[in-house]
Amino acid sequence: MSTDDVNSREIKANYRTCTAWVKRGVAAAVPEKVELKPDELERIIKEAKSTLQVEDDEDSDEEASTSRQQLDTAQGGSDEYNFEAYDNESGSIYCNIANVASFGTGGKDPFITNSEADSDDEDDIIKSDDNLLLFGHVEEDASTLEVFVYNEREGSFYCHHDILLSSIPMCVEWLNYDTSDPKPGNLCAIGFMTPVIEVWDLDLMNCLEPAYTLGCNPSKKKKKKRVGHRKAVLDVAWNQNYTHVLASGSVDETVLLWDLENCQPVTKFEPFDNFVQTLHWHPTETHQLLTGCADNFVRLFDCKENQLARSWKVSGEVEKVLWNHYEPNHYITSTNNGYIEYFDIRADKPLWQMKAHNDTVSGLSLSTSCRGLLVSCSTDSVIKVWDLIDHSNPVLIREQTDNLGTVLCLAANPDNGFLFAAGGDNKENNYKVLDLMSVPAVQEKFSKPTTSSGSATKVEKMDIEDT
Repeated sequence: MSTDDVNSREIKANYRTCTAWVKRGVAAAVPEKVELKPDELERIIKEAKSTLQVEDDEDSDEEASTSRQQLDTAQGGSDEYNFEAYDNESGSIYCNIANVASFGTGGKDPFITNSEADSDDEDDIIKSDDNLLLFGHVEEDASTLEVFVYNEREGSFYCHHDILLSSIPMCVEWLNYDTSDPKPGNLCAIGFMTPVIEVWDLDLMNCLEPAYTLGCNPSKKKKKKRVGHRKAVLDVAWNQNYTHVLASGSVDETVLLWDLENCQPVTKFEPFDNFVQTLHWHPTETHQLLTGCADNFVRLFDCKENQLARSWKVSGEVEKVLWNHYEPNHYITSTNNGYIEYFDIRADKPLWQMKAHNDTVSGLSLSTSCRGLLVSCSTDSVIKVWDLIDHSNPVLIREQTDNLGTVLCLAANPDNGFLFAAGGDNKENNYKVLDLMSVPAVQEKFSKPTTSSGSATKVEKMDIEDT
């Protein structure tokens, strides 16, 4: 989701900014409930208020005194993450936090009057065949991360718990790297309209602080230097093969590679002329990072050598980039003028381009188990299902509007290739799980052996300038 999408939403709004699934069997069966003492809760709120005040006071001073660094595509030959040896190894952007709690005598919140125990303990239990579904949610002045439970077998779907956030969430990515535990965890990284990335533990309920953060804002009073990005973080991408590496792209026109082991940025890429809006790690080639920028370029970085490997100019501002995990040399990209384009990284020009939507293509998701099944969504409120089996002729299988309003986010279920989640800005109905096997046209096309038959939609041929 771009900053333009956020800025165009009404202040008194209700919309979903980002979404991500969590695999079955990952979440703790009984999430731990954090019990905060009154003095601990008061400390957290005071610290949050203080941090937000310092950021407001110092932001304008820093903006006036900073200038953009020189672009440098060559980052040197060092291999910070040892990718070479990988194969050998085993509106207001803040919520109104001042109104979150008020402490009276004895450290008690006078607004809390119900002291009864929660009667829904049974709903807290997460079964082994439950998926978690994460949604970034903005409602009026409040921003939250909502954690839903979806059980396909039972047909159940409900909000399990939510996490209060201090700023509008722009992107969310599930990851299992916990700095405090050698065992894989159940966490998510969130990028905001502010520069600092937060990583939250999804197995904790009633938690008011992230498990850890990436980056910090400068503070003259506290004598702290800036670490990380200078502006909003538009996308984050976790390297599932090299689990201590996270990439982030920002409005500050840079991509950072973070070492989660020590929560520090190790590599910076900055050959960009506009916002970096989308990132995707290659599913098998661990060192290859695909990026999309509002300067109309898709760029491929070799993180083994810390350098730009290739770039392609496309028809508009890049909204999404997506590796085709069935074809290791192919990727898909979408733009703000409604186009979807399909590339082979060994070629200079796309294999095909088409006008897929009437407005920004805000989401692209490939089925995790059904070859060739692509879903796209757009700010034109339409969701479309495509067949990409034939690399030269994409076939439109289905288009639908689900009364979600402007569709802002989309994600594929990791366990069922026909389930997708979407979120929009309809105040009354802004999120949905799409079961494409219930659509006859999709069922007929993808339940049979893969073919390239079918009448293709017209693919417009365009002259794109070589990079």
